[in-house]
Amino acid sequence: MSSELLNDIQPLAAMGSPAIVAGPCSAESEQQTLDTARALSAIGVKVFRAGIWKPRTMPGGFEGVGDIGLEWLQRVRLETGMALATEVATVEHVRAALKADIDILWIGARTTANPFAIQSIADELQGHDEVTVLVKNPVNPDLDLWLGALQRIRNAGITRLGAVHRGFSSAGDHIYRNDPQWHIPFELRRLAPGMTILCDPSHIGGKREYVEHLCQLAMDVGFDGLMIECHCDPDHALSDSAQQITPNSLQTILNRLVVRSGTPVEDELGLLRQQIDDCDHELLAVLTRRMSVSREIGRFKQAHNLRIVQPARYQDVIKARLDEGKRLGLDPDFTQRIMQAIHEESVRQQLTTKN
Repeated sequence: MSSELLNDIQPLAAMGSPAIVAGPCSAESEQQTLDTARALSAIGVKVFRAGIWKPRTMPGGFEGVGDIGLEWLQRVRLETGMALATEVATVEHVRAALKADIDILWIGARTTANPFAIQSIADELQGHDEVTVLVKNPVNPDLDLWLGALQRIRNAGITRLGAVHRGFSSAGDHIYRNDPQWHIPFELRRLAPGMTILCDPSHIGGKREYVEHLCQLAMDVGFDGLMIECHCDPDHALSDSAQQITPNSLQTILNRLVVRSGTPVEDELGLLRQQIDDCDHELLAVLTRRMSVSREIGRFKQAHNLRIVQPARYQDVIKARLDEGKRLGLDPDFTQRIMQAIHEESVRQQLTTKN
């Protein structure tokens, strides 16, 4: 997809360098909102983020406080002078946020994936070129869908436009909550070199212990800033409690953060190496799960007096994996060596398993 319409997007310099957008996943109460904002302002954060309307996967969960939260955000600005950011997913959200003079609207991953919703939001934004809009990547790894959402917003006359990389949903075991697939935001950077692109380490990691590493990685590979979930009492947060950090923790991260001026080649190499690291972590997680299943099989065979090694089954498995590997472009000798090593370890696990 062409990105020509994004060529006139200028970096969002007013957000700082690196830009830091921080605040709770959700504004839960006026006190929680203000306490978190005050603490963040005290450590120098200039942009306060908080969800007012929360899209939830399942019904019955906390779906945000609604419009009353906009009044709490206005009080944050009065007390701290911080710029305000909140998520919008519908035309009604946009209207309410604009009426409340919210500085930055961000569009979440679920909304980015829906061109009809994006177009409705874009239509509502016509004539409001004073507002900044950030577009998160869609839930699935589709660069054209991300670009299409950005272009629809740009077509509405919004020039203060940026992107947020929060990773992609995927099945199976992964070290992070959302698969980073770093090559996708890197390609977005190539297509729209002047646009501000932030990294959301909270949603990529899914756990607070990953946030610092991901913040530094984002700086190492050339992101313009960070959108981080911070809560004054994250363990009791009503949404995304596992991935939120305290303002004090954020201060520690920012104090340690090293902002490098690497070349594009170094940035790309860093992304590729990170993808290798992520793949290795996933391989180890899958192998761990496979050995757990092998131990269960070992217990079952012992309980039913079955042989541990069953040659016919082994030959069937090897043949099927060789065929699959060949179809995927893997060298047959390489695939056979891997599967033989895995089978040998599986047999060892079964032999040492106790009922």
